[in-house]
Amino acid sequence: MKSTTALPPKSAKSSKSAGPAQTAAKHREVQRAQDEKDGAKPAAKKSSQPAQAGSRPQPANPMPAQHLSKPGQEADMALRPRFEAPDYQGSGKLEGMTALITGGDSGIGRAVALLYAREGADVAIVHLDEDEDAEETRRHVEDEGARCIVIKGDVCDPAFCREAVDKTVEAFGKLDILVNNAAFQLHAASIEDITDERFDLTLRTNVFGYFQMARAAVPHLGQGSSIINTGSVTGLEGSAHLLDYSTTKGAIHAFTKSLASNLLPKGIRVNAVAPGPVWTPLNPADSPPEKVKDFGKNTDMQRPAQPEELSPAYVFLAAPSCASYITGIVLPITGSVGAV
Repeated sequence: MKSTTALPPKSAKSSKSAGPAQTAAKHREVQRAQDEKDGAKPAAKKSSQPAQAGSRPQPANPMPAQHLSKPGQEADMALRPRFEAPDYQGSGKLEGMTALITGGDSGIGRAVALLYAREGADVAIVHLDEDEDAEETRRHVEDEGARCIVIKGDVCDPAFCREAVDKTVEAFGKLDILVNNAAFQLHAASIEDITDERFDLTLRTNVFGYFQMARAAVPHLGQGSSIINTGSVTGLEGSAHLLDYSTTKGAIHAFTKSLASNLLPKGIRVNAVAPGPVWTPLNPADSPPEKVKDFGKNTDMQRPAQPEELSPAYVFLAAPSCASYITGIVLPITGSVGAV
C-alpha cells in the first residue's frame, strides 16, 4: 500500500517568513514606535564639552593665543605641554635598548624620550638649536634612571645624520630604535605663497631628514630593532593651508611602508604614528595667535592632544614584546573617528 504524508491544515502556522504585506506592515509598526520616541524627547545635541577619556583631564580650548618664533621653544610656551604621563608605569619593555630620537627636545619627542627611559632604554636626543629644551629633556630622562646624550645639528645634512648615529653608538655601544620626529611646518593660504626655497626646506627636513637618518641607522640595527616615523593626519586627509607639509607627511607614510618591506628580511620593523593636532611648540610657531586659541577644537574630541597621550603608542610600536608582528602600519591618533 502506497504511503502518504499528511499535510498541515491551511490555518496552521508555517515556518516560512511572513509575506511581503506582513513584513511591510511590521516595518511601519517599528517606524511608528520610533516616531513616538522621537516626538517625546528633543533631538540629542553634540556635547559642548571636550571629550576626556584619559586618566586625568587635559587642557581644552581656548588655548593660549600665543605666537612663537621658529623653531619654537617649549620653555617659552604660556601653557607647557604635558609629557610626564604620571600614571604610566614602566615594565621593562625596552630594557637594555638604545633609542635615537630626532626632535627629541620638546613636544612629542620629549614625551617619547621620557617613556622610553621609563621602560629601560638609554636615549640620544637630536635637536636643532633649542638648547634649554634639550637640557630639560635630558634631566627628565636621567631622573628615570636612564643615560642620555644630547646631539645638536640639522637633519637636512646627511653628514650630520651619520654623525648623530655614530655618536649614539659610541656612547651606548648599540642602536635599537630610531624615532624620526623632527619637522618643519608653516601655513600658507595659497600654493603661490610657497617659494622654491621654502618647499625645499620642508622637503629636506621632513623627508630627506627621515631618509638620511634611516640610511645611517640601518647598518647598526639588528633583529628586533625598529624605526618609527612621525607622520600626520594631514598626510591622510590633506590640508588646504599646509600644502607642502601635508605633501611631506604623505611621503613619510609611503616611505614607512616601503622601508618596512625592504627591511623585513633583517627582522627590523618600520611603522609610523599619524597624530592629529597635538599641543607642542610646532603649532604656536606656525599659526597666528587668534588661530592658536582654537587649535584642535574641530576634532571629534574638541581639543588638541597632549604629548603624553601619544607617547605610549611609540612604546608599543618599539617594544618587541608588544609589536613583533606589526610592521608597515600608519597608526592614526587624531582625536576623531574615521581618520583612515
